[in-house]
Amino acid sequence: MTLRPDEIVSGFEQEMQAFGDLVASLDAVQWATPSRCAGWTVADVAAHTIGSVADVVAGRVEGLGSPEATAREVAERFGRSPAELADELASARKQVGDLVVLFDDDAWSGPAPGGYGGTLAQGVEALFYDTWAHGDDIRAALGMPSETAAPGLRAAAHHLALVLSKQGWGPAVLALDGIEEVEIEAPADGAAGGAGNGRRITGDPMAFVLVASGRADPAVLGLDETVNVYR
Repeated sequence: MTLRPDEIVSGFEQEMQAFGDLVASLDAVQWATPSRCAGWTVADVAAHTIGSVADVVAGRVEGLGSPEATAREVAERFGRSPAELADELASARKQVGDLVVLFDDDAWSGPAPGGYGGTLAQGVEALFYDTWAHGDDIRAALGMPSETAAPGLRAAAHHLALVLSKQGWGPAVLALDGIEEVEIEAPADGAAGGAGNGRRITGDPMAFVLVASGRADPAVLGLDETVNVYR
């Protein structure tokens, strides 16, 4: 279900570059535009995304992704310009590159630090997904098209399948256009299957990602609110 480490590393590098380029291109009006992330402007979305990467390379990973950590990341960057945040991400991106070359196969398959409930590979994949997804939040706020050809869309499908598996939503299979089939596993504890009910989910991968991440109405895919991993 999780991408290979080499795919995660190369894809995450590409997404960080794309996110930094996007942020650097924004003007003051765009920076202050409300986003589909409730209560957040484009600047807030960028602050959280870049703050998460900066926290990881600084070793500040305890509680990463929690509401408290997210609020701190945004508050710490309040008032900074697009250029300043793009520069911060460029620095953090270089540090990510320096770190990942140190990880061997055992490290990638070992536990992620900071209390994340998964392997190191799954934790970095989650950060990869988050960077791509929040880039799409910014593009959506500004009327820009989604980057559906980007490697982050494939990472998003894999990451969301993993989360749904952990939440006991499976079994199900994602058979989305242009992406290899991804299994959403049945509950491992012998419990009855979840709301996925063994179904095969087909169609547009972007539509699935928006639905499963709570950004679109699940009815568009014939699903219900249980597919939203943030419910």
